[in-house]
Amino acid sequence: VQLQASGGGFVQAGGSLRLSCAASGFSFDRFTIGWFRQAPGKEREGVSFIRPSDDDETYYLDSVAGRFTISSDSTTNAVYLQMNSLKPEDTGIYLCYAYLYGVEYWGKGTQVTVSS
Repeated sequence: VQLQASGGGFVQAGGSLRLSCAASGFSFDRFTIGWFRQAPGKEREGVSFIRPSDDDETYYLDSVAGRFTISSDSTTNAVYLQMNSLKPEDTGIYLCYAYLYGVEYWGKGTQVTVSS
């Protein structure tokens, strides 16, 4: 089971990035899958999650709702996070995460840096 995150980068405030999380070794359809982020000096926080088996039920952190959109693609076994209107406070390492029946899987993160 592997989760590979990509798509991070450096953008100015107001810009956009699209993160990808590619899952291998399992089909994520029954999982809850999404993203946490870790900013320097702050606790890790859940950003957005999707559950494809429940009609793509989604969750968004209040501070990103309306700016970020999570989606899944069963043909590529990947989950995407479209991030628009980025703010400096969105800066951090974004970690791909999957959960099913009490088991958690973590991928390596991708760095997102938003300059003011």
